[in-house]
Amino acid sequence: MSDLWKRAAAVVDAVDQVILGKKDQVREVMTTFLAGGHILLVDIPGVGKTTLALAFSKAMELDYRRIQFTPDVMPSDVTGFSIYRRSNETFEYQPGAVFCNLLLADEINRTSPKTQSALLEVMEEGKVTVEGVTRKVPSPFLVIATQNPSGSAGTQRLPDSQVDRFMVSMTLGYPDYESELTLARETCTKSRLTRIEPVLKKEELQDMQKECAAVYISDDIFRYIVDLVTATRTMPGIVRGASPRATVAMVRMVRSSAWLDGRDYVIPSDVAMQLPFVLRHRLETEEDGSVDQIIQGLLDKVKAPRAGAKR
Repeated sequence: MSDLWKRAAAVVDAVDQVILGKKDQVREVMTTFLAGGHILLVDIPGVGKTTLALAFSKAMELDYRRIQFTPDVMPSDVTGFSIYRRSNETFEYQPGAVFCNLLLADEINRTSPKTQSALLEVMEEGKVTVEGVTRKVPSPFLVIATQNPSGSAGTQRLPDSQVDRFMVSMTLGYPDYESELTLARETCTKSRLTRIEPVLKKEELQDMQKECAAVYISDDIFRYIVDLVTATRTMPGIVRGASPRATVAMVRMVRSSAWLDGRDYVIPSDVAMQLPFVLRHRLETEEDGSVDQIIQGLLDKVKAPRAGAKR
């Protein structure tokens, strides 16, 4: 393993200086980026979701764009559209918001399902098709989508097919007392965002992603992951279990988590750590608010292997 993982840890430390008291969440965002996945942030307004995305874009020198989803946002605002130029009598393509490295899709559940679905192709395949022409977006391409809590005014549920495209879901939540006190004291001072210096380049992020993909997973760990995911399809209290895409997401996330800890092999605790983030938004349960309890029940029910570094 190269020393790149130390640079990744430096990114986490840099962002942690901006998003106070949320190091675990910041680490999870970095883990997802290393896995090449997209993040669904379900939270109330005002807890720092936009600042989080900006901080990561600065630390990794990523081309950043933000699109505020409202009921009148159209799919063409996301993917792009063509404009007729009278001067040369041709149509000229105008790129949409997705042509960047890091896209913040803010309050994605406030817009129409048609506009939400415009993100499906690009999130899965890294390309968009407009008027029969397919164009690749820059690489890496990462999405942080924020979603207001279900039932909030002016919101509507995301299509299941889109929710499944997000590798993980998480919340930032309220800061702890000391972090909010620090925030209050710095209200009239220079923003912490301005203090962030680039830690690595986007090309190095891609090198990190390649190293993560090579992290060793024993067959016992593979079976453990599959046992956990398939158990969601028969477990009492779950109306709809996780899809095979959840299995793929787990494999990628546990590899990245191990790599970020400086290991070139996965251990069972990596699986236990990542399971709630990968499954939380993919399970439909009989009772609201019971998802985390069910996931803990899964971890208690399915026996973890001892395997890890064996080759």
